[in-house]
Amino acid sequence: MTGMTRPLLNRRLAEFGTTIFAEMSALAARTGAINLGQGFPDTDGPEEIREAAVRALRDGRGNQYPPGPGVPELRTAVAEHQLKRYGLAYDPDTEVLVTAGATEAIAATLLALVEPGDEVIALEPYYDSYAACIAMAGGTRVPVTLRPHEGRFVLDLDELRAAVTDRTRLILLNTPHNPTGTVLTRAELTAIAELAAARDLLVVTDEVYEHLVFDGAEHLPISSLPGMRERTVTIGSAGKTFSFTGWKVGWITASPELTAAVRSAKQYLTYVASGPFQYAVAEALALPDSYFDSLRADLHRKRDLLGDGLRAAGFEVYLPQGTYFITTDITPFGEKDAYAFCRALPDRCGVVAIPNSVFYDDQAAGRSQVRFAFCKKDDVLIEAGSRLRRLAS
Repeated sequence: MTGMTRPLLNRRLAEFGTTIFAEMSALAARTGAINLGQGFPDTDGPEEIREAAVRALRDGRGNQYPPGPGVPELRTAVAEHQLKRYGLAYDPDTEVLVTAGATEAIAATLLALVEPGDEVIALEPYYDSYAACIAMAGGTRVPVTLRPHEGRFVLDLDELRAAVTDRTRLILLNTPHNPTGTVLTRAELTAIAELAAARDLLVVTDEVYEHLVFDGAEHLPISSLPGMRERTVTIGSAGKTFSFTGWKVGWITASPELTAAVRSAKQYLTYVASGPFQYAVAEALALPDSYFDSLRADLHRKRDLLGDGLRAAGFEVYLPQGTYFITTDITPFGEKDAYAFCRALPDRCGVVAIPNSVFYDDQAAGRSQVRFAFCKKDDVLIEAGSRLRRLAS
């Protein structure tokens, strides 16, 4: 276009550009490299759940607009899941809202709850949509950095307390944490809950990896702690738990007042989505414990398989307590720029990974960190490890 003096893109989004996931997935496609960047499995989830979606399609359930809050079957299943797993009782009619994946849940929640000028504390490194959604809401992002210590990334609670000001509106948590794999402990969550209550803050918690925890780590929803149910929006999703990431079925659970606020924003985003898949996910949430146990054990084994390959290649490896990502450090190779490293890696080794530096405001803190996804077939992980060993030479 000619004659336009004002930039076309809203200035709140101008800093973001194309997501790193799109960039690196395109790089994988162009080079034919193994894609350990974007976090999606290379096999589908349970056959009976896929067939449940087919059955819903054939029966005409969800082919037209589903109810705005989500189909009753799924809202009931979400409520039953929260009660069975965590002892949290939610009314499926007033305290559960179905969304187009967790990403829409994050966007709708922040658009609903954040006013221009409000500060939002986020743990960095953070999933990139957090920053974009805070910006779209007109909020100010205030990062608190998880830092490596004794093999894991840890939260400095004093730094978190110091980050709160009179302008702070909410704390945005992610546990199990992407990309570091940290699972916040009961003691850490209790301290955050006490801070939220003392400073009258809301908490938004992204728990999409809730079933992917290893080595005895415990996933504890902060909403289960005293005084937190009324001030917490909990976000869940089917994609990571059931390996159907393309279905885009997520949800929030919260008090009636918070749910109504988020629904007010969500209705002007997608309004509704994923109709037939909602019925399938309702059945998925009712799968026996053996499914969740098997999923966790399989991913634990894959984590160790890729972790061994990365160590053999020469990376410093931080084994995650949760999620399906491993964060590594490239300084043993005499390199410090993770973005440049990841751009060159497909040509050097035929593997694609994600530079963690893009998930930081404090670029120096994550400059040498690289994330690999291990939600892939064993032979893919073994081949990736073999290719990466070229770095050692």
